[in-house]
Amino acid sequence: MWRGIRDEPRRFTLAVVGSCLFGSLVIGQAFVVGDIVEDVVSPALAPGGNVTTGALVLSATVLIAMGLGRVLGIFGRRLGAGFMQFALQARYRHEVTGRYLRLPLSWHQRHATGTLLSNANSDVEAAWLPVAPLPFAVGTVFMLVTAVVALFLVDWAMALVGLVVFPVLFVMNVVFSRRMAPRTARAQHLRAEVSAIAHESFDGALVVKTMGREDLETRRFEVRARELRDALISVGRLRGLFDPLMESLPFLGTLAALVVGALRLQAGAIDLGQLVQVTFLFTVLAFPVRAIGWVLGDLPRAVAGWDRVERVLEATGEMPYGTGGATGTGPARLSFQQVHFGYDTGQPVLHNVSFTIPAGKTVALVGPTGSGKSTIATLATRLLDPQHGTVALDGVDVRDLSSDALAATVALVPQIAFVFDDTVRGNVALDRPGADDDRVWQSLTTAQADTFVTRLPDGLDTALGERGTSLSGGQRQRVTLARALAGQPRLLILDDATSAVDPRVEARILASLRGASHAASILVVAYRRATIALADEVIYVEQGRVVAHGTHDELLSTVTGYADLVTAYEKAEAERERDAGYDSDDAAVREEEVAA
Repeated sequence: MWRGIRDEPRRFTLAVVGSCLFGSLVIGQAFVVGDIVEDVVSPALAPGGNVTTGALVLSATVLIAMGLGRVLGIFGRRLGAGFMQFALQARYRHEVTGRYLRLPLSWHQRHATGTLLSNANSDVEAAWLPVAPLPFAVGTVFMLVTAVVALFLVDWAMALVGLVVFPVLFVMNVVFSRRMAPRTARAQHLRAEVSAIAHESFDGALVVKTMGREDLETRRFEVRARELRDALISVGRLRGLFDPLMESLPFLGTLAALVVGALRLQAGAIDLGQLVQVTFLFTVLAFPVRAIGWVLGDLPRAVAGWDRVERVLEATGEMPYGTGGATGTGPARLSFQQVHFGYDTGQPVLHNVSFTIPAGKTVALVGPTGSGKSTIATLATRLLDPQHGTVALDGVDVRDLSSDALAATVALVPQIAFVFDDTVRGNVALDRPGADDDRVWQSLTTAQADTFVTRLPDGLDTALGERGTSLSGGQRQRVTLARALAGQPRLLILDDATSAVDPRVEARILASLRGASHAASILVVAYRRATIALADEVIYVEQGRVVAHGTHDELLSTVTGYADLVTAYEKAEAERERDAGYDSDDAAVREEEVAA
């Protein structure tokens, strides 16, 4: 809470001032009502009593003025507290999301997506729940202290009633918070688990449907949903016991004050106005005291939410960027120098990897499954950092480059094509400076995507749906490639980025890339023999080591493992093409091939 106050001091001050104004007027009103009863009401009800019009007007005016002041205090308190709560939630959602973007892939791979969504949403929301009633509670504490002093000024006997009631309220709140904390922590944890299961089921909808796992996924979700239900019922049951006690205690205090006050009035120790003042104070304090209960009631859930948010904000593994700018113009030179890397300690994936991609050249990275090809591509774009060794662009360590310089230099087209729920133009341009329609069409043409985009209902303005569900696999891959090209990178990395595309279309894509007006160095993780043959050089890796490099023909004749692998790939490709396993979405392209 103190962190929130430091972040939003002005809004908190406004809310507390409004709350204190409200509390001061509530206490003041008790004394005004007591005086009115003693000096105006009681004489008017007495036999032969008479009250002047001026006294009545003055009493009404004072009460109305105090009422308007209370309205002003309530307005300031709610305005300040509401703005403060929503500002803090927005700020920390932004901070959590920003931390996600700065943390490396290795950290994300250890955390479920549903949990991360829960951290940024429900956990942040829970963390700042007590902010709304907090200023009211602070004002209430001020009000209680002032009220106790006022009670002693009126009568010590009735003041003792307040000294008993108010501490009991605090003790009850402390007991409640201690019992509630583990319940709310478990509920927050289960919220994240339910979110994770739901996200995984939606994300894997195709697998769930095709494998007939609907019942199993339903049961898996139902188990966690019921556990969350039971956890929330446990929270509600404790709150259902606590809330009536908190409601009734101030009224029991009022009753006790009336009994003591009546005895004191009989004894002549106080007058009627003083009795009204004290009982009125107990009555009006019943509701504000609840504000303390609201804060303490929300604190256990807030603490649980904040613990989960803080774990994200303090997560290690951040990859800070340097301050270096662009390393040059034209195609970039990529070099790996004795690079070691492993996802898990003690299990390295790459061992002493060293190679260079000359500026403007196309290099194919070939190797069996699990040999480290995708890891090399990931390191080249600095989604991960090597544990030892250096990855450099034009001789500059990528860790020394700023994020903008790195993004402007290198573009990765990954194995799995991701398409945003946006138009074709939005997916390709990404609102980058200079990415106008001319560049978008140029990129689509180079990626051999212009033909099917032209046939779409609204062309560049066609909405592609979530994850590009309206496109085939090969179309998604070509849109993703066009997106990378629209940024005019100096180094283009293709990690099996055309696997769903017909081999003949893929050959045309690679030919277009090499002949593009904005030439780039190209590192392509390749499987097809025709693709490999187009490369200027081939790097062959096995078990995380560079075994050989040279031209395709050189490796084919000198490296047995390479020859066997390429031959096996070629046979598999032939069988797949014969079984029509490739994306055949472009009838027009097929017709062009026949015509050629």
